Amino acid sequence: MRAFEASQAGIQLVPEDRRIIQGMTVEENLILAQVAPNKGWSIEEIYEHFPRLTERRTQEGTTLSGGEQQMLAVARALARDIKLLLLDEPYEGLAPVIVQEIERIVQSIKERGITTIIVEQNAVAALRLSDRAVILDSGELVYTGGAAELLENAELREKYLAI
Repeated sequence: MRAFEASQAGIQLVPEDRRIIQGMTVEENLILAQVAPNKGWSIEEIYEHFPRLTERRTQEGTTLSGGEQQMLAVARALARDIKLLLLDEPYEGLAPVIVQEIERIVQSIKERGITTIIVEQNAVAALRLSDRAVILDSGELVYTGGAAELLENAELREKYLAI
């Protein structure tokens, strides 16, 4: 599927590198995400869920902290008509307090019924938000099932999650 086809199908990716558009403010990044006809979150709704972005609305997006850029990347995805959100390493390099903020936002997205797939090295943080879990080891599927069951399985935790 080409990128525009995925977007039209309601699939939005928040890549590891965030891809914030240089030379554009936070608000311009959000407005650009809404250019095509969409039924995504309004700018006001985004600012309600991302108060830190409200404070930074006129700041160039690439000058934000890593956590703020992650919030902007997620907010930009939500500005589209979204059915499936793909998050690639959303917690990478973020301070624990910012990870908690991203978790709060992802929980809010989950409560709205938007399916979210998280690929994350910080397994505990990702599993706290998850209903289901999948473990791949060298491309081989070694576990698929409930997130709570995975956290309770000492052998799998030790072998694959290092916890």
